[in-house]
Amino acid sequence: MTDVADLTAGLDLPEQQAPPTGLLSAATAGLELKPALEAVLMVVDEPATEEALAKVLDRPRRAVRKALRELSDDYTREGRGFDLRLVAGGWRFYTRPAFAPAVEKFVLDGQHARLTQAALETLAVVAYRQPVSRSRVSAVRGVNCDGVMRTLLQRGLVAEGGTEPETGAILYRTTNYFLERMGLRSLDELPALAPFLPEAEAVEAESQEGLPSFDPDAPDEPSTLVNTET
Repeated sequence: MTDVADLTAGLDLPEQQAPPTGLLSAATAGLELKPALEAVLMVVDEPATEEALAKVLDRPRRAVRKALRELSDDYTREGRGFDLRLVAGGWRFYTRPAFAPAVEKFVLDGQHARLTQAALETLAVVAYRQPVSRSRVSAVRGVNCDGVMRTLLQRGLVAEGGTEPETGAILYRTTNYFLERMGLRSLDELPALAPFLPEAEAVEAESQEGLPSFDPDAPDEPSTLVNTET
């Protein structure tokens, strides 16, 4: 019986090899910078940093930053339906707010998937008091927030950020996705609303007094704040 190895011994079969070192860099070196940036930004799932873009395209970071800003200005000047923004430390394409109705109609078929007033209030407390535990968020709002916190976690707007040294309670913080959705470069750009929230000491004192009391399994109660959303 003839062995398969004998049949192929005299054949010059091509071998699978990894791309030569520097091949990818050579491939991107001849590309125009602005079109290359546009192509990469079309496929990103989250804002891309200037450092990452410079590395991928093998260009100086300063040149990448200049090209990104020029592209952003070009889109604004031309009145495009999208713009290029620096958000959460990176760049990404976004549709312009003026065209939100058309986008929502196409993507959601007329159905709005907005956060409830209770969720917005809870998110605000986390944003201004982070890192913060669920019990302290509940103390600030005056209602149980477990259900709302689960929703915010599922949507990627908040995430676990360590534990409280004294109690071991899980602490929560906002995410880069929160910054992205809010159109903020960093938490430093949050409006100055923190003075209107109770100080941490006051919240701690209220919690120790046992007021208010919370049932972990109880649903979140309706907000007592006036809903100004139109």
